[in-house]
Amino acid sequence: MKFRPLHDRVLVRRVDEEEKTAGGIIIPDTAKEKPMEGEIIAVGSGSLGEDGAIRPLDVKAGDRVLF
Repeated sequence: MKFRPLHDRVLVRRVDEEEKTAGGIIIPDTAKEKPMEGEIIAVGSGSLGEDGAIRPLDVKAGDRVLF
């Protein structure tokens, strides 16, 4: 499915955290926090400046972001 956000909007998919820690401890679903890291799926064309020109966004599809 093609999805394109408008203007200065971005579409982000959350990145799932690991089920195990480095020491091998399994983290249950009830103890997990919502992930704060994501991958950008789609970006809009950019924001409209005061002079009427479109300024492109600094991020692109495939970038990893914190939110």
